[in-house]
Amino acid sequence: MNQVSVGDRAPEFTLIDQCGEKVKLSNFKGQRVILYFYPAAMTPGCTKQACDFTDNVNIFKGAGYAIVGISPDSPEKLNQFTELESIAFTLLSDPTKETMAAYGAFGEKKLYGKTVTGVIRSTFVINEKGVIEQAFRNVKATGHVAKMMRELALTSNK
Repeated sequence: MNQVSVGDRAPEFTLIDQCGEKVKLSNFKGQRVILYFYPAAMTPGCTKQACDFTDNVNIFKGAGYAIVGISPDSPEKLNQFTELESIAFTLLSDPTKETMAAYGAFGEKKLYGKTVTGVIRSTFVINEKGVIEQAFRNVKATGHVAKMMRELALTSNK
């Protein structure tokens, strides 16, 4: 399994967003990006995490960060998720899981004590030059956004 590290150039990708548009990582050149990988839209943990990002999106934007979420869900499901939960940032579809694998966010993991293959909930902070500044792996959905905000010295709305 590939595993990018702090200091590595972030792997480029082109994926389809929740509106059916192509999005490339290079579209964000010149700004910082919070890139997070999650297993499935409209599940309890993933909904909590997406809503936590949405609740604090203006703080991230104010500090110069774009937020981008990636899952294996179809663009149609991502669109439904965006509308249902009022998600305020870009969600991308990676049905082949190639981008997830390039970041080390897909592979073997422990789930309820068993080893399974799947999406490894992970978040990467990418700087303006496309270099990974921070990597958070095997994160918990609940509390992750608050922890990231502390790590990035951002103040929460809550």
